[in-house]
Amino acid sequence: MANIKIPRKIFEKEVGKLDEKMQDRITMFGTPVEEITNDEFQIEVFPNRPDLLSYQGFKRSFLSFLEKKTKLKEYKINKPEKNYKVNIDSSVKNIRPFTACAIVKRLKLNDEKIKELIEIQEKLHITVGRKRKKVAIGIYPLEKIKLPITFKALEPDKIKFIPLESNREMSGLEILQRHPTGKEYSHLLAGKEKFPIFIDADKNILSMPPIINSQLTGKITEETKEVFIECSGFDFEILSKCLNILVTSLAEMGGEIYQMELLYGKKKITPNLSTEKMKISLENTNKLLGLNINEKELKKLIEKMGYNYDKGLVEIPSWRTDILHEVDLIEDVAIAYGYENFVPEIPKISTIGEENPRETFKRKFSEILAGLGILEISNYHLTTKKDQFTKMGISEKQEKDFIEVEESKTEYSILRGDLTHYLLKIFSENIDSEYPQKIFEIGKVFELKETISETENLAIAFTPGNFTEIKQVLEYLSKMINIKMEILEPQEITELPNHFIEGRVAEIKIEEKNIGFIGEIHPKILKNWKIRMPVALLEINLEEIFKQLN
Repeated sequence: MANIKIPRKIFEKEVGKLDEKMQDRITMFGTPVEEITNDEFQIEVFPNRPDLLSYQGFKRSFLSFLEKKTKLKEYKINKPEKNYKVNIDSSVKNIRPFTACAIVKRLKLNDEKIKELIEIQEKLHITVGRKRKKVAIGIYPLEKIKLPITFKALEPDKIKFIPLESNREMSGLEILQRHPTGKEYSHLLAGKEKFPIFIDADKNILSMPPIINSQLTGKITEETKEVFIECSGFDFEILSKCLNILVTSLAEMGGEIYQMELLYGKKKITPNLSTEKMKISLENTNKLLGLNINEKELKKLIEKMGYNYDKGLVEIPSWRTDILHEVDLIEDVAIAYGYENFVPEIPKISTIGEENPRETFKRKFSEILAGLGILEISNYHLTTKKDQFTKMGISEKQEKDFIEVEESKTEYSILRGDLTHYLLKIFSENIDSEYPQKIFEIGKVFELKETISETENLAIAFTPGNFTEIKQVLEYLSKMINIKMEILEPQEITELPNHFIEGRVAEIKIEEKNIGFIGEIHPKILKNWKIRMPVALLEINLEEIFKQLN
């Protein structure tokens, strides 16, 4: 969650008086008022609505909610002019491979608008950008740049420019070591042989993403009338959404949006403000919300939230990153209807609650492992093909055995088949954290038989770790729950999982039934995940253990 500051005088001029009734409407919109002074007030914006992280974005959506300017707002977008190009060099492929760019002209910036621009940039960095790891944003005065622009990577000692808020030239490495912002974000380029840079046609460096802009070409002032905007990172779709949020906020300030050509080998054009259409069912809406509205009322409520509606189809703005499913639209219908207007009802069911014995047992398992100093984690039921298969060294032939989500809006498109790959993913994302790292997860995994079946698994992993350490934990668990789990000698295993080291793996059984494997992860798999330490891991199916409880 993030708080944004809104100038009170401007808000009251453009939206309405900030009295108790208005404060109530702001809160019912889903952005609670946190603090009010004579000059400004703060609202809290939840992570699912990054388009509200600026006053301009909030004003656009809130005016629609107040039914002053309903329906989807359209923005004029101009095609690229001469040299409105960004050449993406192959050198950034394994460092920071993607960028999405735009130019906005005819801006009339003042101190208030510059502060707002800096604030939305930083809020997007922290939220969607995961502190610049996924998305880094640069905004530059176009009058100081000669187009076209090149996005490339160079050795740190070949990168030399004056970083923002500095008075002397530094190399790429010096910026990471000596500049305050460089030191704060140096971990994002740690271990890289080359650092990414944006450079203009005159060979002037604009920035070294995701760290800092140049003092010469990267500082916006009140004299700035035209800006170049770039978002760099690892997912082109996320970058495009962030760019859409930025350019439409600037358009709300009076700017004119111009597209740019991105030359990745094949040409891409950004920004793209094309809308998306999604079906919404009146029946589902009434059922989920407990209402009895008709289609005319549904249309009014949908358009109150800044969408267009026509015969069961909703047209979604390009800056809404949170709409992935019909349920997300129905949630907006609930906001438009007003949570204060729902009538509470007591369910016409009389029951006595009791905890499921399986959940009691799972909690006991968690308490035992937590007592051993092992940290519990929880991951998504959905995963990616790359994580589930490619990084685990599973062949394309085996990739056929998975359950895929229809029309997935993200790369998380399949149901996970094990917990092992997720534990390795956690280690790979924490390679710079303190060691040793000990984690476990209890959760559902899925398999396609005649139908989709789901079972509960337990996985434990240590890094650095070895077979003996992880075996001791299994034996302790077996003793604590009073259920004998046998470890089969490695040479007796008929089918060895390919992610373990041969000879350093064993099969786990309960009454001659295989429930899982224990062992040390193969170096090839560790390399795929870029894990630097040895990993010992076990994963067992809990269903046989649950049967022992009955």
